[in-house]
Amino acid sequence: MASHGSHANHSHGPARPGGVSAQDSVALTGHVTRLSVALASVLVLAKGLAWLASGSVGLLASLGDSALDLIAALTTFFAVRYAAAPPDAEHRYGHGKAEAFASLMQAGLVFASAALIAREAIGRILRPAPVESELYGIAVLVASSFAVAGLVWQQSRVLARTGSVAIHGDRAHYLADLVCNIAALIGLAGVMIFREPRIDAVAGLVVAGWLVWGAVNVFREAAAQLMDRELDEQDRQMIVRLAGDDPQVRGVHQLRSRASGPFVHVQMHMELDPTLSLEAAHRIVVAAERRILARFPAADILIHPDPDGRAEPHGGAFAEIYAPEGVDSVAGDGPSA
Repeated sequence: MASHGSHANHSHGPARPGGVSAQDSVALTGHVTRLSVALASVLVLAKGLAWLASGSVGLLASLGDSALDLIAALTTFFAVRYAAAPPDAEHRYGHGKAEAFASLMQAGLVFASAALIAREAIGRILRPAPVESELYGIAVLVASSFAVAGLVWQQSRVLARTGSVAIHGDRAHYLADLVCNIAALIGLAGVMIFREPRIDAVAGLVVAGWLVWGAVNVFREAAAQLMDRELDEQDRQMIVRLAGDDPQVRGVHQLRSRASGPFVHVQMHMELDPTLSLEAAHRIVVAAERRILARFPAADILIHPDPDGRAEPHGGAFAEIYAPEGVDSVAGDGPSA
């Protein structure tokens, strides 16, 4: 019996791809990326002026992170829009992985920023230099911290609904920026109180370490999507339950899933009564697709119906990779031939 496919342009559940429509995902991510670009531009200007006035390494660290935030925000701004573009003749699975590529670029920029900040901080520890205009620098950092905290809150809300890996990377930048601000504030306050410029340099070094840690996490998330890692176990079990929620479905096996930007791709084999007509089998498969799409509206679904008990091994290079037990092979409610 021939394969049957369904392609839906819809997006996803909390903190993972699959529970709002693709159109809603684009609207949510588009709004928050515009805020991100605007805030990054303002912060770069304000912190640049404050650093020129004070010469603080802590402020330099915060400025460097904000400059990278601006580059990353622009990258994310375009990536989330390109990722949501519909499939074309050359990209039949869509463009969703543009988000993961944007996140990889963000991770690389953060690594570079951390290295430069660490180099400057170590130099200032070995050769201390005076820090000036501490109060001006503190005022800029306090104001930017409140603004960044507001954006991070907005990004967290969007991330919870869309699971966008690009927004995850952009939020990592701003979380790092928030930590940069706090560290720089501590450093400047320490300089004012103790008149020891090395405190400011140590604060910059702490920020560099935090940036590396954040970049590693962003890299892992992006790499997992580029390597087509399966959806998490909870989602996979949900998909199997939804597919098998029909007494005519005798079993589901060989489930495969992966995330791609705002979309998820799902394919499986469904065991049906071998005496069913093609039209009857088609109706059962379409009903299963609709149940899955109700929970994962951004899903691209491919279900192959198998005659229960009569299907020989088939499906190509990866057909028999998975063991017959577990979430990849679940018996349905109907009788087994």
